[in-house]
Amino acid sequence: MTHGPRDAAGQAEARPLRVVIADDQALVRAGFRMILEADAGVQVVGEAADGEAAVATVQRLQPDVVLMDVRMPLLDGLEATRRLMADDGARRSASRVIMLTTFDVDEYVYTALRVGASGFLLKDVSPEQLVAAVRLVATGDALLAPSITRRLVERFARPAAAAPPSTAPELATLTSREREVLVLMARGLSNAELADRLTLSEATVKTHVARILSKLDLRDRVQAVVLAYETGVVTPGES
Repeated sequence: MTHGPRDAAGQAEARPLRVVIADDQALVRAGFRMILEADAGVQVVGEAADGEAAVATVQRLQPDVVLMDVRMPLLDGLEATRRLMADDGARRSASRVIMLTTFDVDEYVYTALRVGASGFLLKDVSPEQLVAAVRLVATGDALLAPSITRRLVERFARPAAAAPPSTAPELATLTSREREVLVLMARGLSNAELADRLTLSEATVKTHVARILSKLDLRDRVQAVVLAYETGVVTPGES
């Protein structure tokens, strides 16, 4: 898991997780607010009814987690997420985004992950699943299982055709062990499976994963998988 104030032992419950809800339907926002605020460890600090308002609200409040609808007026949720996650000289938002939609469409999921979202939920999610999802991504984990991530990336990723993977600048700082871990992550192995394959403890594997994310300036392992495929470190069909 990536580090953060909410990960520190003894501080995990020091303050509630701060959430912003972005959805163009007032009833959806009200329903999600009611579900989340029934949990003492979660606080809804803001709402937005369109994509432009979502970007402004998140930049102003810097919540831990954003629930972002895919389809909104003025700016859709995918573009709003891309703007929040973009590293364009301005301070990139540290908030983690969960995309919400009524449509279970793989291409939406992949696009959301590619622009920086940490997860994807259908709007008919149960109250328990919604709260659990918010808590999960707040710790730095991604909301999709490694096997699902691999299926999505293999279907939609388009590997870069220019330089060989070994010369990709964003990968140059990885050690040989870290590169090995990245390849196995991209092939869908969980931390437990990585530990077994490499004969390491899970704690050591988590340390390698955290260093990979830090060196590549990525938010979670899902973005690492996307990068591995799009830079050609791993190609679709490899086992």
